Amino acid sequence: MELSVVIPTFNEAPNIAPLVERLLAAIGDREAEVIFVDDSTDDTAAVIERIAFRSEAAIRLIHRDEAVGGLAGAVVTGLEAALGEWCVVMDGDLQHPPELLPRLLAAGEEAAADVAVASRHVTGGSSSGLHDPLRHLVSSAATVLARSMFPLRLRDCTDPMTGYFAIRRSAVDLSALRPRGFKILLEILARRRYRVVEVPLLFAERNAGHSKATAAQGLRFVSQLAALRFGRLSAFATVGALGALANLLIMGGMQLAGVWYPIAALVAAVVTILGNFVLLERFVFHDLRTARFGLLRRFTRSFAFNMGEAAVRTGVLWLIVETTVIPSLPAQAALIGFGFIVRFVFHARVIYRPTPETTTAETTATAVQQRQRPA
Repeated sequence: MELSVVIPTFNEAPNIAPLVERLLAAIGDREAEVIFVDDSTDDTAAVIERIAFRSEAAIRLIHRDEAVGGLAGAVVTGLEAALGEWCVVMDGDLQHPPELLPRLLAAGEEAAADVAVASRHVTGGSSSGLHDPLRHLVSSAATVLARSMFPLRLRDCTDPMTGYFAIRRSAVDLSALRPRGFKILLEILARRRYRVVEVPLLFAERNAGHSKATAAQGLRFVSQLAALRFGRLSAFATVGALGALANLLIMGGMQLAGVWYPIAALVAAVVTILGNFVLLERFVFHDLRTARFGLLRRFTRSFAFNMGEAAVRTGVLWLIVETTVIPSLPAQAALIGFGFIVRFVFHARVIYRPTPETTTAETTATAVQQRQRPA
């Protein structure tokens, strides 16, 4: 097959019919398939099924009961199922005009490229569909940050934040990807060097529905950058730094209220251990949550280890404060830092250690239900 179009959807029911109509017109006579990977909680899947049943085109639906990896995970699921030599990835909200698809493919083929990117930041491109000035600012800042962290691999890509691109299916190693959040193109391009060509994208206004961008997605983006640049350790360090700051603030506040510093240290430890576990689950070890232990077992092991470490740390803290002139808060900060590597190794090698047979594809497949239109 010449072409597969992969469209991740989340509650885009009003957009499906006009999208398919415009997309099939753009595809023309190409031997192609359209793959919707749907994580919706509304009737988007039912709308896709009805359109697929009535259409002569090859339209497939993969409905996921669990949105593993977010939008990026949905794209990877679609790429795994794709049959085409070229795969075009686009959003389902019509902000990515289907009429650009032939030009995107032509540019990739003429340049013998691995990836053809629809860019808002080349001559002729525009982000006018983003009316919110804050979203403009955040998008531009994210692009500058990503290109600064990967100056060589993103040298030929002005818009690694775009969700509209074409890629030769044979050029990408899907097993090497660790999808999370929204930015799958960044995940692909940051893993290795590709031959990249760009075409201008006029980013359109959303046809219907609401934007899925949230503050949580922003945190996932920062975590993604850190993990790509420095590995999982840096994301763990980010969570650890937030926890350490919260620990010191809680401990300092309780001491100002007259609480004895060892008691304040233990209370601060309990609060930050709980908070850190939530952040580790969401942003650091999210792709390994089903690898070995269930949620309750992961939590109990993490809490028991961290409380044991906190008890030892508090004992050492008491010893330092009572036998030296070092104040309790600086001593606590130093002790938290000393335990960082131990905490990381325990979580990475014990709690979230993957089983030998676990692979990204297998983990994703457990959450996928694939349904096809009858022949």
